[in-house]
Amino acid sequence: MRLHPPQRVEEYTSQGWWGNAGTSGNAGTSGDDGTSGDAGTWGDAFRRCVDESPEKLAVVDPANLATLTGATPRRLTWSELDTEVARLAAVLAAHGVGAGDVVAVQLPNSVDICATYLAIARIGAVATPFPMQFQRRELTRLCERLSVHTLVTVGWFGEREYAVEALGLRRHLPELRTVLVTGPDVPEGAIGLVGADAEAPPQEHSPDGNDCVTICWTSGTEAEPKAVPRCHYDWLAIAWASVDAPKLTADDVLLNPFPMVNMAGIGGMFLPWLLTGATLVQHQPFDLPTFLGQIAAERVTYTVAPPALLTLLLLKPEILAAADASSLRILGSGSAPLSTAMVRGWKDRHGVDVINYFGSNEGVSLVGDPETIPDPDERAQFFPRIGAGGYTWPNRATRGTRTRLVDLSSGAEITEPGQPGELRIAGPTVFAGYLDPAGGLDLSCFDADGYFCTGDVFEIATRDGDPRYYRYVDRSKDLVIRGGMNISPAELEGLLLTHPAVAEAAVVGYPDEVMGERICAVLVPRPGADGDVVLSINAVREFLAGEGVADYKLPERVELVETLPRNPVGKVLKRELRSTLQGAGS
Repeated sequence: MRLHPPQRVEEYTSQGWWGNAGTSGNAGTSGDDGTSGDAGTWGDAFRRCVDESPEKLAVVDPANLATLTGATPRRLTWSELDTEVARLAAVLAAHGVGAGDVVAVQLPNSVDICATYLAIARIGAVATPFPMQFQRRELTRLCERLSVHTLVTVGWFGEREYAVEALGLRRHLPELRTVLVTGPDVPEGAIGLVGADAEAPPQEHSPDGNDCVTICWTSGTEAEPKAVPRCHYDWLAIAWASVDAPKLTADDVLLNPFPMVNMAGIGGMFLPWLLTGATLVQHQPFDLPTFLGQIAAERVTYTVAPPALLTLLLLKPEILAAADASSLRILGSGSAPLSTAMVRGWKDRHGVDVINYFGSNEGVSLVGDPETIPDPDERAQFFPRIGAGGYTWPNRATRGTRTRLVDLSSGAEITEPGQPGELRIAGPTVFAGYLDPAGGLDLSCFDADGYFCTGDVFEIATRDGDPRYYRYVDRSKDLVIRGGMNISPAELEGLLLTHPAVAEAAVVGYPDEVMGERICAVLVPRPGADGDVVLSINAVREFLAGEGVADYKLPERVELVETLPRNPVGKVLKRELRSTLQGAGS
């Protein structure tokens, strides 16, 4: 499936914004013409790494993989990874996966997920990745929308038997004919991938950079997640943000704790790894002792972490002192506003700069790094005002990018500092549109000038009278961001309203030092219901779990109220609820 219109492809490739995105070795530098190599697909970038450094260490499994899945951790060179990718591509093809087919992937961060993505891309298929927390409810709905006939998962992970659960999906998904399983303990009816070989290599496929390579999923205010298709071109364009901000090269060792299912894991780690030929060390689920142990053992130079964790390590220096983190030269953070004390603290105490990332699956990428915003205090608060005001920035992800702020009440563009407006963005990093139920593209998320309407509110900020920055104000989309995972309140609210004791429901986030936000369900009991019993926190969690909701979405707090605060047109005032929760403490 080709995603972007031909005229856009022609414009962006002729400008060098697309089709010049695959270089390794000294990938942190541009070519003489200002471009960066000649690759336009994931496979091009991977092939360059294999050809230039076949015996260099490419990817490392989580140190605790044996405990998590029963599999022996692996450490593969680029050449060994190439062999593994070729084998998996042949197995996928032998089981009927071809160009354009959508393959569901539910795997933890590992060597396996890297090889699986590259194998799917090699045969021209499309990966749709799912978080490990997804269960029957989410998997059934989303696989059905994409007519998935092949799912790749792990035998077990922690206490869950993923392969058995995947086979059970067939009762709801008649098109799901093949379940491929990594690791040991492959149940009857599934096909084990360890040691599996195909009789013949897959048919040669020559992908186009505009071919869809992934379909990720949003979890915004709507109860039904939106499908976000992305092609090789726009993925590689946005990946430069996380190459140039930390100035990655082939000598770096990257530690990836973010699930490789969306922008943070794929655009922020997986693709920068391919573009540079660095070494990727995988980690999941997050475990602080294991994480710090990997930094020390693998001599990690760059990793990313939620702001709450980086703040915790400053507040409890004895934790970091017990580990050797001297190899770290720079950190990335995001998913929630950064504090000036945290960014300044890491610089002053440890000599480590913190990059401020703001991004989304759709292709929004604002990055405050030490080169563009040298002062740590300013970097915590501001982002470059890319593509606006005549400013230019060194990060290659800004090439061709245009942004503006729009007053949502009047539709007028905002050009003066201090006035909040919706961020809108256009350019090579932006996706082509949401996938609609008929398989076409829904372009209603773009304005009349072709800018993607993010729903995020910013304002123009000045430095020494120069309006060169944006400052994040709020998110208009009603998300709860818990531990870096986006959670849709509307989905939970819809389910809670089916509970026989619930008259009204509102789900909001409240601050938490470690997770960033936690989830509270504010409920109005039905008249006559014994709310103290049937609407306890345990009862609410059990009810939602019984509906197939993933564990990470379950509320950690329940508040019972007589009425929900509403505005004159009946909309629940969630800002007021959040304020009340903060005042009451957690």
